[in-house]
Amino acid sequence: MLNYKRFRSPRGRRGTFFPHSALKRNFPWQNVTHHNFLFFFFVSKGNSELPTAVNITWSSINFKTILQWQPEPTTYVYTVEISGINSNWEKVCIHTKETECDVTDKLEKIKDTYTAHIVPEMLSETEKFEEPSYAISPKFTPYNQTKIGRPGIQTYELTDSKLKVLVEDPLTPYRFPNKSFKSIRDIFKNDLEYTLYYWKDQSTGKKEVTSKSNQFEISVDKGKNYCFYVQATILSRKENRKSQESKVNCTHQRDVLDVALWGLFLDVCGVGFFVCLFLSIVLIPMEDKHFSENIRL
Repeated sequence: MLNYKRFRSPRGRRGTFFPHSALKRNFPWQNVTHHNFLFFFFVSKGNSELPTAVNITWSSINFKTILQWQPEPTTYVYTVEISGINSNWEKVCIHTKETECDVTDKLEKIKDTYTAHIVPEMLSETEKFEEPSYAISPKFTPYNQTKIGRPGIQTYELTDSKLKVLVEDPLTPYRFPNKSFKSIRDIFKNDLEYTLYYWKDQSTGKKEVTSKSNQFEISVDKGKNYCFYVQATILSRKENRKSQESKVNCTHQRDVLDVALWGLFLDVCGVGFFVCLFLSIVLIPMEDKHFSENIRL
């Protein structure tokens, strides 16, 4: 029987070591050098032949973060390991057949920088002599790299020569202790700024104004309709600073004018109705009296 022992390679993989003398006694080839021994007799019991994940990307909007990669597994599965500079390694999406993994819950320290390992594995109960190989993701810092989604327009109002707009912050998946969702304002605070872009309806001349709050009040031409949208900016970023644009909204003063005219019309009709009612009450009896006197004559 061969006298062998386990060994660990420089990459942390384990194999089986056969003494050189045993090779000459037990195998048909005679002129085996030490170099050839290392090439032929690293016994692989692990995942060295499994495909390594490629095209690893982080897809993140408002801190909702999905890790994606290729290729799709066939006879094997994946496990994702993730760690930040200031946090320990954790496993997620264990033994998944998918090529994406929601890692949002593991990135709540939003200013930490994270790295993920995509580990291909065989689902087998046989002993594994080799530590699994893995692919390493690019680094990802949520605070600096998550994309900011589309802000909402909560309310707007055009009165005389003032346009008032109230912006609604996008929400994140993270919660306060009372279970309510945090908004991007709660996370970025003074690092968040909104820009309002506005222009006269059917005009191409666009103006803009910025605000550190969610409210805008701007002076506009009286009697004119305006269209507008808002966009968020993360001031500390050098890249990926702008959010998606909100939907375009337009004021409709004609609708207000039509309502006013309609109200005036009803007022006139109301006055006319009472005038007609008065005449019918006062004049008709007088006419009847006059008619009766003529009959007597």
